[in-house]
Amino acid sequence: MTIEVRGADDMRRLGEAIASVAQPGDLVVLTGELGAGKTTLTQGIGSGLGVNGDVLSPTFVIARVHRGGRIPLVHADAYRLSSVEEIDDLDLDASLDESLTVVEWGAGLVERLAGDRLEVRIERSADDADETRYVTLHPVGDSWASRIAGMGEDV
Repeated sequence: MTIEVRGADDMRRLGEAIASVAQPGDLVVLTGELGAGKTTLTQGIGSGLGVNGDVLSPTFVIARVHRGGRIPLVHADAYRLSSVEEIDDLDLDASLDESLTVVEWGAGLVERLAGDRLEVRIERSADDADETRYVTLHPVGDSWASRIAGMGEDV
């Protein structure tokens, strides 16, 4: 499913829609170039979960845990990581069962953490001045497939 998103507010609303169907143990893998909107989408997810505090890019701290919402949000950034071993060192799987784990730049590194996951690719419009993004939601496994289909008009 590909969704046209027109600006940061719409990206946050999409994140809220994803949060509305999220369950403990879920993994969301975000892919897109720098500035595509990965953190903005995650801010919407955090808002939809009702987590405490601001959801900021974890680029320099690698991972942040946001609590206080319906379920905890683990927000990780694998941009500076180059191997599965470095992902293992983060112990993301230690909190995976109880949290929604969102990993920016995680493609090729974190898929083994969960058989069912939501892969999200964010692409910019061809016009650099345009804030339009094209967000492709690719559910892997039956669990995400049925929940994404149920999001309906929220996206």
